[in-house]
Amino acid sequence: MLAERLLEITVESLDTALAAERGGADRLELCAELVSGGVTPPVATIRKIHEEVEIPVFAIIRPRAGNFVYTDAEFAVMLRSIATVRDLALDGVALGILQEDGTVDIERTRELVEAARPLDVTFHRAFDHTPDLLRALEHVLETGATRILTSGGAAGAPEGAGVLRKLVGAAAQRITIVPGAGLHSGNIAKIAAETQAREFHSGLGTVLPYGSNNLARFESEIHTMKRCLQAHSLAS
Repeated sequence: MLAERLLEITVESLDTALAAERGGADRLELCAELVSGGVTPPVATIRKIHEEVEIPVFAIIRPRAGNFVYTDAEFAVMLRSIATVRDLALDGVALGILQEDGTVDIERTRELVEAARPLDVTFHRAFDHTPDLLRALEHVLETGATRILTSGGAAGAPEGAGVLRKLVGAAAQRITIVPGAGLHSGNIAKIAAETQAREFHSGLGTVLPYGSNNLARFESEIHTMKRCLQAHSLAS
């Protein structure tokens, strides 16, 4: 029997964080401005959620929406944000920096990873903007990051399932590949079977619009997703 799968949920408020926890989420990724792809959340929000929830919390480190090529000033902001998150004793961060040609900025990403220690570091979906995902996987490994959040270069994980399986195989035990984007209770078990991944990420944007206050549906959908993953683990 395979190990139980882990479900990470993106949230942007205390209410959604608590609903995700009640629904059975294993980990939270905390962002602000999810409608624009997510940016670094305010310190007060980070602190409050960390105080109120018991499951691990990762904070996204992204100074602005848009591309992932950052100026020196923006990079300095990222370093300061990481220091804040580390001092608040969160469990991890999600970040990503690319060079002008779209490849992973190994040197500066490694600097951020080192600044974040001992926190876990996820290289987020900037990965999907690289021109060669298998090459980018090796570059992310050089940075010391512990996870890669990816849709396999597609609009969503369902469309990128074949590539995601290749990435999981290429990663082996060196780094964790986390399929994300477009996952919900109706497809997550299928994606788990197709990709053989162990961790999964969802913001539920295809089920509920970002900013929705339908917390009951949000919690119920997470509960169903988790149940689907558990059933698949038992059947594997």
